[in-house]
Amino acid sequence: MKIIRFMKNWTLPIAMLMGIVLYFVYVNIPFLEPTKPYVEHAVAIVQPVLIFLMLFLTFCKVNVSELRPCRWHLWLLLIQGGAFLLLALLIWLFPDIPAHVLVEGGMLCLICPTATAAAVVTRKLNGDAAHLTSYTILINLLVAFLVPLVVPSIHPHPGLGFGASFALILGKVFPLLLGPFIAAILLRYLSPGLHKRLGDISGLSFYLWAVALTLAIAVTVKSIVHSEVSWEYQFGLAVVSLVCCALQFWLGRKI
Repeated sequence: MKIIRFMKNWTLPIAMLMGIVLYFVYVNIPFLEPTKPYVEHAVAIVQPVLIFLMLFLTFCKVNVSELRPCRWHLWLLLIQGGAFLLLALLIWLFPDIPAHVLVEGGMLCLICPTATAAAVVTRKLNGDAAHLTSYTILINLLVAFLVPLVVPSIHPHPGLGFGASFALILGKVFPLLLGPFIAAILLRYLSPGLHKRLGDISGLSFYLWAVALTLAIAVTVKSIVHSEVSWEYQFGLAVVSLVCCALQFWLGRKI
């Protein structure tokens, strides 16, 4: 029981460490070399499926009538969306800015939606999971709208115009973020019994998040190992990420 309690309390660092270890173990086993293309393809499918399931299970746990906006929702939406747009404007006005990559990194950190496991963690801490789920839906809606609208303007895709880039990003973002919410609402009315059973499953989305995080860290480590970006820029991105996370945590705590 102590081991299980320890793993629950330290799920985040354990999942991150597992992602790093699994990547280096896997790439250094010679006879697994032929499986790499298949593993990459499998991860590309499994990751969005895990995110979809996490959001779906989270939305099944909350009654739609409880999903009411409140004042702090507006403040956090303004901070995340406003900071994203301000940095995008900076890149648009100064496209040759030396720290272009660092600014883009900050943009992504600031617009990144609330973690799908946040409502589960909040419920474990006896917080208001319904309010947090409401914000999760709102920020996902904002991301689904802003990212396809802004990114093609500051980071155009070679050979694609704004309209095609907008449709390409929207096609990837919209179903993954809004699909689970729509599916949960439909299931609630089409099969209330199944909807209730899924909503009663305790902690499953939290453990799905741990698996998704392990895969995400492994993919990130691979990107770093094979990246052509200098170590100075990679260190800079780490610093920018830390600052963005600390700033958002501080502001959220104050609000």
